[in-house]
Amino acid sequence: MPYLSIGQLERLLSVPASTLRFWEKTVPFLTPVRTKSGRRTYSVSEVALIARLKHLALDRGFGLRRAQRLLEFELLYEDQDYRADIKALRDGLFLLMLESEQWQQTCRNFEKELCNGAEDKTLDGFH
Repeated sequence: MPYLSIGQLERLLSVPASTLRFWEKTVPFLTPVRTKSGRRTYSVSEVALIARLKHLALDRGFGLRRAQRLLEFELLYEDQDYRADIKALRDGLFLLMLESEQWQQTCRNFEKELCNGAEDKTLDGFH
């Protein structure tokens, strides 16, 4: 399963890295894995959890404390079969978003290669 860096997560969710680091200190169940060099890495499940926290805290305007309590309630007390289905859907959506971002980056890199003035006579059609 792929892991995202804090920069990738920042771009994917449009949340500044400083906010993500603050949330990590404030919300006890946010614990990204760290590499040997100390960099944070986020699993798809953690990305879905952070996206839900963002939705509650920022998009819905509940603030971090209330969003944290709501999310804890969802994690602990809601129907676990229902939660498992939603989690699987969220994880799938974030995997698709990640693949889409990687595909777009591949296309941008290919476009840069074509436009950097490197002449390839095989693409010319006249030679």
